[in-house]
Amino acid sequence: MTAALIIIAAYIWDRIVGDPQAIPHPVIGIGKGIRAVERFIRRISPSERALKPLGILLPFVVVGGTYGVTWLVLKGMYHVHDYIGWAAEALLIGTTIAAKGLKDAGMAVYRRLKEQDLESARREVGMIVGRDTEQLDEPEVVRATVETVAENIVDAVISPLFFALIGGAPLAMAYRAVNTLDSMVGYKNEKYGNLGWASARLDDIANWIPARMTAVFVTVSALLHRYDARRACSTALRDARKHPSPNSGWAEASAAGALGIRLGGYNVYKGIRSFRAYMGDTQQPLQAEHIPAVCRLLLSSSTCFVIVASLLLYICGGWLL
Repeated sequence: MTAALIIIAAYIWDRIVGDPQAIPHPVIGIGKGIRAVERFIRRISPSERALKPLGILLPFVVVGGTYGVTWLVLKGMYHVHDYIGWAAEALLIGTTIAAKGLKDAGMAVYRRLKEQDLESARREVGMIVGRDTEQLDEPEVVRATVETVAENIVDAVISPLFFALIGGAPLAMAYRAVNTLDSMVGYKNEKYGNLGWASARLDDIANWIPARMTAVFVTVSALLHRYDARRACSTALRDARKHPSPNSGWAEASAAGALGIRLGGYNVYKGIRSFRAYMGDTQQPLQAEHIPAVCRLLLSSSTCFVIVASLLLYICGGWLL
């Protein structure tokens, strides 16, 4: 019962408070740890080629260290009093999810579009996507926003909650370390191709189950909101594997099917044009209203997951691990 209440409290905290600027976020500390370990590995590596086997050391130290530190902090909190431990665990899990922040970012773009301020909308979406946004027209701004919100349902909400369900705050925080590693070093480029490969692969493994669960919960959410739930399911099964990521396509494809839109197409990254496979069918043209629609899918799918997770924890009597 306690574990279920902790998950619910963590989710409510994120939905109401989000990530307040006044409180230092644990991801900042994880990021500093990643940079410190990266510098150490590069110092001891005799060559660029030697970074490949040493790349395994980076997630081992960072993820293992994050788990260990979180476990020790909670152990101290619980030693003081159970109530303090429960509050600390709920707060820590709350910092690993970002439903409110993701929704707020998407709606900021929507508000600019409704104000017919395309230039500001481009700037807003440029803060949450990696592609060049300076020349995007309104449908492309909408597409970029919908794709980003849908894709991040997995790693910003469902995945950390999934790992919290299994192992509480230590495992949820360890997942956040995995995800932060991927965002910082998991690039197939000259600088990180050797050092970051293990971090990128670990992120793919960690998100494999939550990504597919997300497609299920997006489909359920589509049914709740009277979107096209049947098409959400069929589009995910048909198109998810077209995405370059083994996981991101499941949320994007199910959202595209639910809303009757087509995602994917040409994106520009640092002046270089690249094509991403289409997902979904053009039942209607992309328009600003699709942004609040995908935000509804985000919040409903995450709420449904919390309900299911809480019931499981109540039945099992505690964290599943």
